[in-house]
Amino acid sequence: MFNYSKSPLLLSALLSAALGLTACSSPSSESSDDSAATDAAILAADKLETEFVTIATGGASGPYNIIGTSLAEIYVKTFGVNSKTQTTGASVENVNLLTLGKVDMVLALSDVVTDAVEGSNNFDAPITNIQQIAVLYPNVIQLVATQDSGIKNIEDLKGKRIAVGDQGSGTEVNARTLLEGFGLTYDDVEVDYLGFADAADAMKAGKIEAAFFSSGLPNSSLLELEQGLDLQLVTINQDTLGKLIESKPYFKTFEIPIGTYGNDTAVPTAAVMNALLVRSDMSEDDVYKLTKALFDNLEGLRNAHQAAADISLDTAQQGMVAPIHPGAKKYYDEQAAK
Repeated sequence: MFNYSKSPLLLSALLSAALGLTACSSPSSESSDDSAATDAAILAADKLETEFVTIATGGASGPYNIIGTSLAEIYVKTFGVNSKTQTTGASVENVNLLTLGKVDMVLALSDVVTDAVEGSNNFDAPITNIQQIAVLYPNVIQLVATQDSGIKNIEDLKGKRIAVGDQGSGTEVNARTLLEGFGLTYDDVEVDYLGFADAADAMKAGKIEAAFFSSGLPNSSLLELEQGLDLQLVTINQDTLGKLIESKPYFKTFEIPIGTYGNDTAVPTAAVMNALLVRSDMSEDDVYKLTKALFDNLEGLRNAHQAAADISLDTAQQGMVAPIHPGAKKYYDEQAAK
């Protein structure tokens, strides 16, 4: 064995080398620790407190489900959360599911949400545990009839067999309210409660003469129907609609653009804005992140369905019909301060 005590110069050199290695390694270790801490902070910022974000939408072929599915995919990619959609009968069912805590987020029409907050029509008492994230895009009331039915306007529906949407859906709520606004009730027509796809099939088979479709433009079931059947887009008189808007301010005037369904002129109709809602007990931080992810990824939503082209940060708070969630408000306030 070599005796280091007999070679003081070598011993001194070895000690110096050891101290030098320690000194050199220390900053690297601290840098590594700082980097790990930063990565952990970034990871935490991209996580939600909740593990699930279930979004109630509507029928499988409708814009609600297409846009909702795209939004769920954004949440999975952004937060690694288990996010998925649930197909439903749409607005009324969605609000009820949210109230019961069976889903976390829903799309619904503003007229239905108004009824829920007020405790009217389909709701026995005011609902207080839902809050709004955003006003989205207009649901356009697309009333269509067969060319040989002779139906040109809402008043012509009297005595006809018509589809009004799934029972309790936003389409059905729109149809009932519009009929009443034009002096008709369900007693004046023969009603079939049919969703988009079933209504299109029934019209092809000659079982109904007209149908209400309330959705973003274009409606895929109507696009398919228009390929094999001569359709008449029914005009909604704007003067009469204006009087209805005085008592039902969630309605707005609208025109179906030329060429949407092969129509060579714009068709006057009505629209109701869509609302995006969450449970009020969802944390402020989670809702802030979900709201931010929505607006950070608008291009993806617009690629999924062209109705999402009308979703805008500039109009997201215009016409809110439910209390805004604090997390969404935090996001909007932050954007306004920029």
